[in-house]
Amino acid sequence: MRVNKFTRIKTILLSLLWLAIILFVFFIMVSNVFAQEPTPVDTSGITDDQVNAIAKQLYCPVCENIPLDVCPTQACAQWRDLIREKLALGWSEKQIKNYFVEQYGERVLGAPPVKGINWFVYIIPPLAILAGGFILYKALRTRKPVESQGATPDSHASTVEPDQTGEQPSEAYVKRLEDELRKRESA
Repeated sequence: MRVNKFTRIKTILLSLLWLAIILFVFFIMVSNVFAQEPTPVDTSGITDDQVNAIAKQLYCPVCENIPLDVCPTQACAQWRDLIREKLALGWSEKQIKNYFVEQYGERVLGAPPVKGINWFVYIIPPLAILAGGFILYKALRTRKPVESQGATPDSHASTVEPDQTGEQPSEAYVKRLEDELRKRESA
């Protein structure tokens, strides 16, 4: 009976060894299948213009202030290829932008979304232009007309306007001004 026990154990061990070998080969074959690249998407119908139309509206998440369509980095080339694949799969421009916002945040958008505090970006510039135009209009409207260049210093003496207090300037002051003007004209 002892021999029977050893044969039985030997058979069980050989069966386990064969099972281990079969499982090992199976896992190697399956891992090769999973390691393969996914089937590439046919992007031949998508032009560079279509890709760049979307890439212009996105900024590189790695580089600062460089649009995705002109960024020379390898990462940006891969993101442009990703845009091409998404377009080939039928994604819309909005879906592609949302994908990039989900991946990298709103900083990748060329124009901030019109929501929340971002409204100020769209409202303040036109309001500033209107306010500047109004101020310029008021300034030009209240401006006094310039006197003619041919007037002589003597002709000004009779048209001296009152100062802010409503009083006429003293004759000594007017005479001193006229003297200084004559000195400058002769110089």
